[in-house]
Amino acid sequence: MYVLGIESSCDETAVAVYHATKGLIAHTLYSQIHTHSEYGGVVPELASRDHIRKLVPLIKSVLADADLQPNHIDGIAYTAGPGLMGALLVGAATARSLAWTWQIPAIAVHHMEGHLLAPMLEHRPPAFPFVALLISGGHTMLIEVRAIGKYHLLGESLDDAAGEAFDKTAKMLGLDYPGGPKLAELASRGQDRFKFPRPMTDRPGLEFSFSGLKTFTLNALHATEQTAQDKADIAFAFQRAVAETLNIKCKRALQQTQLKTLVVAGGVSANQEIRRQLQQMTSKEGAEIYFPRPEFCTDNGAMIAYAGCQRLLAGQTQNLEIFARPRWPMNQLPSL
Repeated sequence: MYVLGIESSCDETAVAVYHATKGLIAHTLYSQIHTHSEYGGVVPELASRDHIRKLVPLIKSVLADADLQPNHIDGIAYTAGPGLMGALLVGAATARSLAWTWQIPAIAVHHMEGHLLAPMLEHRPPAFPFVALLISGGHTMLIEVRAIGKYHLLGESLDDAAGEAFDKTAKMLGLDYPGGPKLAELASRGQDRFKFPRPMTDRPGLEFSFSGLKTFTLNALHATEQTAQDKADIAFAFQRAVAETLNIKCKRALQQTQLKTLVVAGGVSANQEIRRQLQQMTSKEGAEIYFPRPEFCTDNGAMIAYAGCQRLLAGQTQNLEIFARPRWPMNQLPSL
């Protein structure tokens, strides 16, 4: 079974072809960073327009790279949510139209399920069950995963997600969009000078909160002369605080569930300090840890094609409605 995957939930247009037994065949991605950098963040209307311009050419490109014709495709998977409504509708309408034209099934894929399953694209994928830490610009969640569709939410952010906190803190430091990677680069030149709090780690539970840490960072910045080294030291302290907070919560989740496998996915999972700390923790706990390769940490079509393929193989399809949900709890997903 060949599945065409379409991702258009925010500011990246991505397409991939995945085969049920051969694995990933081809994938491509167009980033809108240059479009939104002028505004310091994603402009939803501009994002939707760019998806309209780029999606069909990318589909043609990835089919050519895979040496496939439309009649070779057995199903289409598309990101239906969560995300920006206009951006989601572009992908959903395109996928549904192609599926109707080609007379093949289509399946709506949950964006965060795609991220959760991205490590399955690797040569050594994790085995169920496991604990998943999903960290992106819009979500920070700990989930107990028993199988595809069998998800138990252990804890999530009560306010800013980790990626959002990175981006907002980067803006405080005068860094351009996208702020997360630039903050990590600045932190690499910082020194261990400031002591920042580790939010909500002094109490039981697996919830997260990063808004207070963001405010603490702003106050620390105002208390300095805001030299280049001051900013680097603050970036260092902020990044370490986020990484240690995630580390503490993941350790608790593994102990609470008595599982020995941790999967870390989403755009922020590419952060090297977060990876380093979680690798050290899991090693001490006698647990295994899995990450997607860096190109599959951010939004991509491969994870959508894979997730959709698994559901299509299980016989799940949808009717002809154009399905898009900017908010979509994972616990509403059917199991396989």
